[in-house]
Amino acid sequence: MTDHPIQGLTQLGRPAGIPASPTEAVLERVTNPHPDAAYVVRFAVPEFTSLCPITGQPDFAHLVIDYVPRAWIVESKSLKLYLAAFRNHGAFHEDCTLAVAKRLVAELEPQWLRIGGYWYPRGGMPIDVFWQTAAPPADVWIPEPGVAPYRGRG
Repeated sequence: MTDHPIQGLTQLGRPAGIPASPTEAVLERVTNPHPDAAYVVRFAVPEFTSLCPITGQPDFAHLVIDYVPRAWIVESKSLKLYLAAFRNHGAFHEDCTLAVAKRLVAELEPQWLRIGGYWYPRGGMPIDVFWQTAAPPADVWIPEPGVAPYRGRG
């Protein structure tokens, strides 16, 4: 008998509150059901929030996370709770965006990952942050992120 793919998960199907901080958040993974296929997983997070580390004012972003899994895929409820933990976390846009990407890379060891952090302006200037682990795989269809340049992001 094989193990159930969600065996050992601590948040899915159970009440789970938002962690106090990103470092306290538990990011969980499950076995990739199709390790023989190269495919892209996309998470669009249009309501990501964090705090300015200097003023404490809220910052808002639309994150787009794309990755090509190897052995693991991220469990989406744990990802949602991890991202929500940034709500009361003070960090600059660049730090938040890269922290999310590097944590996912550390947990999943994907073939490829990229993140686009499309930050809404405060002080009149949006700051967009982009990062990827390497050149994208040649044999995988990776659609455009679909986030407009800033003109109200609408």
